[in-house]
Amino acid sequence: MSSVINQASGLAAGLNENQWSQINQATAALNPQQLTWLSGYLAGLAQAVQPNVSVQQDSVAAKFLTILYGSQTGNAKSVAQEFKAKLDAINIPAKIVSMADYKQKQLKTESHVVIIVSTHGIGEAPDDAVALHSFLAGKKAPRLNDLNFAVLGLGDTSYEFFCQTAKDFDKRLQDLGATRITDRVDCDVDYDADVAAWFDTITHQVKDELIAKTSQSVIPSLNVHPSAVVASQYTKKAPYTATLLESQKITGRDSVKDIRHIEISLEDSGIQYRPGDSLGVWFENDIKLVDELITALGLQRDDSINWSGDDYSLHDVLVNKLELTQSYPAFATKYAEYANNVELNALLDDKSVLRGYLAQRQIIDVVRQYPAKVTAQQFVDTLRIMTPRLYSIASSQAEVEDEVHLTVALVEYDAHGHAHQGGASSFLSTRLDEGGEVNVFVERNDNFRLPADGNTPVIMIGPGTGIAPFRAFMQQREVEEASGENWLFFGNPNYTQDFLYQTEWQRFVKDGVLNKISLAFSRDQEQKIYVQHRMLEEGAELYQWLEQGAHIYVCGDANHMAKDVQDALVQIVIEHGAKSEEQAEQYISDLRRAKRYQKDVY
Repeated sequence: MSSVINQASGLAAGLNENQWSQINQATAALNPQQLTWLSGYLAGLAQAVQPNVSVQQDSVAAKFLTILYGSQTGNAKSVAQEFKAKLDAINIPAKIVSMADYKQKQLKTESHVVIIVSTHGIGEAPDDAVALHSFLAGKKAPRLNDLNFAVLGLGDTSYEFFCQTAKDFDKRLQDLGATRITDRVDCDVDYDADVAAWFDTITHQVKDELIAKTSQSVIPSLNVHPSAVVASQYTKKAPYTATLLESQKITGRDSVKDIRHIEISLEDSGIQYRPGDSLGVWFENDIKLVDELITALGLQRDDSINWSGDDYSLHDVLVNKLELTQSYPAFATKYAEYANNVELNALLDDKSVLRGYLAQRQIIDVVRQYPAKVTAQQFVDTLRIMTPRLYSIASSQAEVEDEVHLTVALVEYDAHGHAHQGGASSFLSTRLDEGGEVNVFVERNDNFRLPADGNTPVIMIGPGTGIAPFRAFMQQREVEEASGENWLFFGNPNYTQDFLYQTEWQRFVKDGVLNKISLAFSRDQEQKIYVQHRMLEEGAELYQWLEQGAHIYVCGDANHMAKDVQDALVQIVIEHGAKSEEQAEQYISDLRRAKRYQKDVY
C-alpha cells in the first residue's frame, strides 16, 4: 500500500512511470544509512539546478541581511548561525552563506552585509575566505557605494596579527565606498559578551529598514551540503561527557617528546564525525597548580567570588572555569594595576616585547615574578574564561565505530626554576585515569576533507602530531577501498624513538593502501632534515602528482613548518613546472581555491 502512495506522490511531483521505476531499481539494494545519505545528495543536486528558497512574511522591498562567514575551526560559523537565529526570531529577513560558496560579484547587488571571520595562521584568511579576500583586494573588485556593512573578527590577542583578516575586510569595504552599519569589533577568545553586544547594535541599526512587513518576498536560504553529517546535539556549550578508554605513550623511552595515543568512548552518544574533523576537549586545571597559585597570592581556597553571575569558591573557579596555562596581554594589563611594578609596566608599553615575554610564561610565572596585593575577586577578574582545546581526530568512524582517537603531545618543560605542563595535554595524558570522564564535542572542518572521488591521489604532509588526521584518512580510504594513490611525508626527531604509529604505516604500505612514504628524522644525521627537504628532493614526482590532480594536505605547526612547506611547494612548481615565481604562487593559490591544497595548522 505504501509503495502505491509513494508512487502517486512521485507522479504528482512530475515523475513519469519510467522514472519512478528507475528510482525503485536504483534504491532497492540500499540500506537505511545509504538512503539517508542519498536523500541529502539529491537535495544538494536540486539546489545546484534551482536555488533553494523559502517564502516568509517580509518587507515590501526585497531587502535582506546577508551574513557571510569565514571559519577555519568552526567558531565564526557558529557565531553566524547564532546571529541568523536571532534575526529569524525578530522577523528580520536574512540569509547565511559561507564565503567559500558566495558568488563574489553578487556583492554589488547587496544592500546589507555582515562579515564574521576568523584569522588563520600568521594573519591569513581562513581557507573558505581566501577567494573573497583576494577578490576584494584585487583590481576586479567593484565599487560598493550602495552597500551597508559591518565586520566582526574572532581572534586571540596572544597573537601578533590579532583579527587581521577582519581588519582587511573592514578597510577594503570602506575603500570600495561601502558604508559601515557600525564599527568593526575584534573579539578575543572570550567573545560571548562582545558578540551579543554587536548583535544588538546591528539589529537596532537595520530593523527599521529590513524588518518584515506583511507582504511576501523570497529569501535565499542556506545551502545544504549533500554529504553533511547530521548535526549533533552536543556542542561546545553543551558537550558530551565521554569516557577515557586509553592513554598510551607512543614515543620511545629516550625520546625528547612524550606523545600519547588517546582513545575516548562515544558509546550511546550518537555523535558522528568525519576524517578531517577535530575533537574539542574541555579540561580541568591541575589542582596542584591552582593551590600553588592561591598560596602565592596569599589567598584562601574557600574565598567566595562571583563569576558570570554565580557564586563559587576561588578554588573551584580556578580549577574549572578560568585559563591558567596560557598568558595573554589582557591579563598582564589588568594584573599590572595591582602589582604596581615599574618593570611590568614597562613591558606593557611594547606589545611585541610583551607577547614574547608572555609566550614563555604561564599565569603563575607572572604572579611569582611580580607579586601583588589583590583580593580573590580582583584576581579572578583579571583572568579570561577557559576555552576548550581542539585536537585533530586520528581515527575514522568507519573503522573504530563508537570511539574517537587523538594524538596528543604532552606539553611539559622546566622554565624559570619550575616545572610546567600544558592544561589539556596533561589532563588527558597524566591526570585523567582510564575510565575517567572528559567533556567533548566534535568541531567539523569542511576545509580539510578527503576528495569526494576515491580515485583522486592524495599527498599528506604531517610531521609530529600532524600525523593524526592522516591516520584517519588512511583508515577511511581502506574501508572505502578507494583506488586513488596515497603519499605520506612524515618527520620527527628520531626513527627509533619517534616514528608514530610505525607498525600501522608499515601495514598500510604492505596492503597497498599507502603507496609511498617519505620520512625525515631530523636528528638521525649531522645535518637536520625536515619534511620540506624531502619534498624538494622528490619535487619532480610531487609535481607530477599535482599535475595528475592530486590533493595535498598539511597538518601541524603553523608558525614554521607550514610556511616552510609552502615555500618548498613554490620552489617545486618553479623548478619542475618551468614557471616564474609569480606564476608558481598563482599555481599554489589556484590549488587552494579549488580545495586541492588544504591545511589544518595550529
